[in-house]
Amino acid sequence: MAASWKSNKRTKSLPKVQITLLEYATPKHEANRQMTKNKKKTGIPRSPKKARAENILQPNPESEVEAYEFIRRALRDLGWVVRNPSLNTGGQVWTQNQCFAHAEIKASLGGKRPENIIKLTESSVWVIEAKAKRGQLAVALNEATGYYADRINKAGFKTRAVLATGVAGSEEFGYLMKTMIHIEGSWQPVTINGQEATGLLSPEDVRFLLENKCSDIKDFCPPQWLFLQAAERINQILHIGGINKNDRAKTMAALLLSVVEQPPNLETNLPVLIAEINGRSEAVLKANGKPDFAPFVKILPPTNTTNHVKFKSALVRTIQELQNLNIRSAMNSSTDVLGQFYEVFLKYGNGAKEIGIVLTPRHITRFAVEAVGVSHNDLVLDPACGTGGFLVATFDHVRKTATKQQLERFKKYNLYGIEQESYIAVLSIVNMIFRGDGKNNITEGNCFTTFLKVSTVNGHRSAQWSKSAPKKGEEPIDRVLMNPPFALKSSIDKEYRFVSNALSLMADGGLLFSLLPLGAMFGSGEEKIWRRDELLMEHSLLAVITLPEELFYPAAQKQVLAIIIKKGYPHPKKQPVFWARIAHDGHIKVKSRRLAASELKPPRVEKDDTEIVLPPLRDFLHHPDAVKVNIPALIKTAPIDYDDPLLELVPEAYLDSNIPSQFELQQAVDDMVRETAAFLMRFSKESRASQYEID
Repeated sequence: MAASWKSNKRTKSLPKVQITLLEYATPKHEANRQMTKNKKKTGIPRSPKKARAENILQPNPESEVEAYEFIRRALRDLGWVVRNPSLNTGGQVWTQNQCFAHAEIKASLGGKRPENIIKLTESSVWVIEAKAKRGQLAVALNEATGYYADRINKAGFKTRAVLATGVAGSEEFGYLMKTMIHIEGSWQPVTINGQEATGLLSPEDVRFLLENKCSDIKDFCPPQWLFLQAAERINQILHIGGINKNDRAKTMAALLLSVVEQPPNLETNLPVLIAEINGRSEAVLKANGKPDFAPFVKILPPTNTTNHVKFKSALVRTIQELQNLNIRSAMNSSTDVLGQFYEVFLKYGNGAKEIGIVLTPRHITRFAVEAVGVSHNDLVLDPACGTGGFLVATFDHVRKTATKQQLERFKKYNLYGIEQESYIAVLSIVNMIFRGDGKNNITEGNCFTTFLKVSTVNGHRSAQWSKSAPKKGEEPIDRVLMNPPFALKSSIDKEYRFVSNALSLMADGGLLFSLLPLGAMFGSGEEKIWRRDELLMEHSLLAVITLPEELFYPAAQKQVLAIIIKKGYPHPKKQPVFWARIAHDGHIKVKSRRLAASELKPPRVEKDDTEIVLPPLRDFLHHPDAVKVNIPALIKTAPIDYDDPLLELVPEAYLDSNIPSQFELQQAVDDMVRETAAFLMRFSKESRASQYEID
């Protein structure tokens, strides 16, 4: 709410110090008010600059309810306890006059109040001030910092205003936000991953800023639940707006491209807004060398103009959701945000299901990259890249160790992705655009007929797309990370064939990580022939890791495992393989999703076998003959059993069993006794009942 400039009838009852502060702060504004009165009487026109100065603290009824509800809702979604701290234990948010229950704030502000004050600690607060029009963001921010927060800080009390936010807009046209932090005597913009924050801050964000006494939240990694929650809301918003479920992913891509720099002008009619969104999307794609993909993210207005209002509302509300999430910062994080959004749309749409797409969970893409290791000199390929999850994880891994110059070269010349579906390929391109580069090496195509050849670009080793396969010994790729489309029953493209094809593009000694259904390493028939005559005869199998049964829940239920292969070196019969079974990955099912237990509110403790498996796996891949591990039911290094007629290459065939404890044995016996007793009772009743014939 804008601060009221009405007289406060209770001023006379204020303590003397409060009257003094109030009188000290008001002469200039009182003089302006009197000057305005005189000018109205004399008819002297006012300059626009002076008019703005006089209106800066005038109440605006438009902002009273809409901004109030928007701020409360946004704070609640971020995890703040939206209750009056003066009346509720644990409460964190004062609204308007509620802050006057705090003696120091009341004395400092002298009867004037911002939209909200948030209690951060016992001695620090965050001021939020709102205006009714998007064009008034600077005014709202100036009031939050220069009027309210500065008055609190200059009052000489213990309470300090360390954060200040301006909010400007309405439900119809959306809201703009900007936050400042007070450091070393001056106000500085709050940034996240180097981008200005466009939404309100979470408790974790604020904690990071205060503990580190900084203005930039570095290495920002948004919690998975927050983005999945927002994706569900956006999916519902687009549904209400009449946007077809199979068009929602491309609509999201277009809106993301439209906010790469600044959000579009929302205070206009639908045709103009759509034209601006499409124009921005096309311009960004063209600037990044991908103009041919513009049609795949083009938004079309409803043919019936009566639907324009709800369609525009859906676009405005979706952009608002993206701004609330600090989307530019989040897209530049180690989390594949777009993949998480698309995962939700995939659940409701039909197109991706028909072609067997199953998105790889983000924690598995990170596990893969950390296991095989990637340096800034490696050429990396995902031949079925989908929304780019493996490419994002690879980029983030290299970013942690490379210099700025090395990272620039890596993302321009070393990352490659192939995706056969245009509408999905563009999502991967958008994903990489937000990371600054790398998108020029993502192509639409069939990975079985799309090839790469060694190339040199600006003196750097690289690769280029080709219509013909590379010659033997000239394969360019050092690392492959992939999750092949899960073949449908009618498909001839079995998953193992994607692995064979990817290996044909790799240099000898390169490492391949792939997810596969269990049957590829267990089944008979053509899968067994592939394992025996190609995989082991031409390459080395380094690791096989069974993953949790519900890894893809709810999108798919196939049991999957991960394999790591070394290209071009026939597997020595006595060479150990790293066998592991990850039954628990730190995730649990919550409302039809699998989420990281540690990120939930409140956090939950869930066993995570990846933390135990990853260190010895990395060591083993460097020295397969030197590293020996045996943890029953979890890890074992052992050679392949070539005497097995089925040649089952699955961890369950090699891992040692746990020796049960005395307690576990007793528990098993007790369970068996109870089950046997229950069976005998049922059998006895059924036997007696059979003795009687019923007419």
